[in-house]
Amino acid sequence: MDTSRISPTAHYTGTVWHANGLSTDALATDQGRRLHTLLRPFNDLYTALTGGPNLNEMLIQRHLILDHILTRAIASGQVSQVIEIAAGLSPRGWRFKRRFRSSLLYVEGDLPDMAALKRATLEEAGLMRGGHHVVTLNALHDDGPQSVAGVAGRLLDPSKGTAVITEGLINYFPQDAVDGIWRRIAAMLRATEAGGVYLSDMSLNSDVNRSLVAHAFRVALSAFARGSVHTPLETAEDARRAVLAAGFTEAALMTPAQMASEVPIPAPMGATRVRLLRAEVALPR
Repeated sequence: MDTSRISPTAHYTGTVWHANGLSTDALATDQGRRLHTLLRPFNDLYTALTGGPNLNEMLIQRHLILDHILTRAIASGQVSQVIEIAAGLSPRGWRFKRRFRSSLLYVEGDLPDMAALKRATLEEAGLMRGGHHVVTLNALHDDGPQSVAGVAGRLLDPSKGTAVITEGLINYFPQDAVDGIWRRIAAMLRATEAGGVYLSDMSLNSDVNRSLVAHAFRVALSAFARGSVHTPLETAEDARRAVLAAGFTEAALMTPAQMASEVPIPAPMGATRVRLLRAEVALPR
């Protein structure tokens, strides 16, 4: 595939998932493999200096935990359709459709170039199943065909529970933009008959500024991502309140370390710098 329009972070995360047995060859790129090799000494140094999980391990931790929470929601019957926003080269749609087949509708959304590339790649590799869509979606749009509400109105069944996922997205926006994303997702879920859940990851200011090494890590990540990394929310309680203010009825944040007894993750000790969010819109019956 022509990967010239894919961001470095999408290349890198796609390769990390592939290297750890979570993805398919079709979603791994040569540029991602080069970045993975280039950053290996940095990851090793970070682990040596902090004793905590490095970038690769944090990416795997959050991915596996979000998978676990989503699987639980599907198995319980709470949700049977998913929208993954800014899906990039994530293999989750492919894996979950392969596992749940026709019982699950999966919609992957991204900006136009990325969505077109991923859709073409999956189709060429024969990895698209019925009920699996890759579409243009911009979480910053209030309305229109590319908005969360527009995509949901076109592809989802409003009588069924829905999960919305944003992985590796929230900290690339200032808080006012994040609040807008959360409001749009909550409003979309409230407009259905069944409500649903929202799953995400985020970093908090109190976590990333605990040490000079962690602060340097954030600076390096900003440079790597070619954009600022924002951590305006100080604590988990601040984040919970912001999510509830956006229109969700429930919200809880947890660290990978707190989930390690349920999910086999790499480097669980000291895994506290990334938070996983599970929020819900529970509608009265």
